[in-house]
Amino acid sequence: MAWTAYQVSLAVLMVVTGSLNTLTTTWADKIFSKGSDGQERLFNHPFVQSACMFLGEFLCLVVFKIMYSVYSKRMDGTLETNAITAGSQDFSPFILLPAAMCDMIGTSLMYVGLNLTNPSSFQMLRGAVIVFVALLSMAFLRRQIVLRMWCGIFFVIVGLGVVGYSDFAASNHDSSNEITGDLIIVGAQVITATQMVYEEKYVNTKNIPPLQAVGWEGFFGLIVTLLMLIPFYFIHVPTPFQNNPRGVLEDLPEAFIQVGHNLLLLVPLLGTIVSIAFFNFAGISVTKELSATTRMVLDSVRTLVVWGASLSFHWMTFHALQIPGFLLLILGMCLYNNLVPAPRTLVRCCDRRTDEILIVTEESPERH
Repeated sequence: MAWTAYQVSLAVLMVVTGSLNTLTTTWADKIFSKGSDGQERLFNHPFVQSACMFLGEFLCLVVFKIMYSVYSKRMDGTLETNAITAGSQDFSPFILLPAAMCDMIGTSLMYVGLNLTNPSSFQMLRGAVIVFVALLSMAFLRRQIVLRMWCGIFFVIVGLGVVGYSDFAASNHDSSNEITGDLIIVGAQVITATQMVYEEKYVNTKNIPPLQAVGWEGFFGLIVTLLMLIPFYFIHVPTPFQNNPRGVLEDLPEAFIQVGHNLLLLVPLLGTIVSIAFFNFAGISVTKELSATTRMVLDSVRTLVVWGASLSFHWMTFHALQIPGFLLLILGMCLYNNLVPAPRTLVRCCDRRTDEILIVTEESPERH
């Protein structure tokens, strides 16, 4: 069935805003500004940027509340039929608190890793979440991982290895920083996978409107992140995990000082807030209007856009291995989500009972 103009616009909005979210965060990392000691430094404030992301997610809750209020006053059934507001309100927001904490830890770690590596690798390495979701689903959801999904996991792991090696080979600066950043990003996917499995086990059954769920997670994440900035102000860490006069994990006053000295920083920071809000709205709408697998494919297109933009802005050096690494990751994701058939030779090696299991396939949880 052909896509409607509305569905096409949602797909474009998702790819554009998703790409902008990664690119604006990286742009902020690349901007120099004077600090409190008068020295020019890069804007190295991953936890402040994490707070900006949660503020963008919180705006989703504001939008949801406005739409819910407007549709409630209509009294024409729109409230129950609209894809954004439809769902149950019989739940405690605190059920989303554990997911928000996982989101806070995972996102903050990824932004730390992004400071050390390039944006395209950041986007590609996030594909590792499939591996950890599969393993955690087996352990806590008692989910059967079929042969096709194992094939997908294999290709994702190989692709991750190729991407990691290409980072080392094409490093624009200290290769040890690239490797450290890549490892931090992959490690953060364990936390993200935990969040996804928790949401599937405890949140999805509540039929919470997705935009509302994202908004509450943004609210909790923003509050906790702001509170954590207090102890982070006193925790001293070595380079490359800090780039501020006091040598601490995060220096919020220093971030404001750098923004004050270079107002250009407001552009990427506001871009992060706005893009993550629209990205979540577009992603949820794509899942509702089309499918979760379509959302995954569009997310892969976002990776390609970020890779191309990073090369154009000279934020990274091209290496031939980046192409097969990217293709292996995409192939693995497609196999895992049953978008392409698994090789017949591998299927024949599987026991006949697998054919029965293949009838009941699960989609991997989607997340912003």
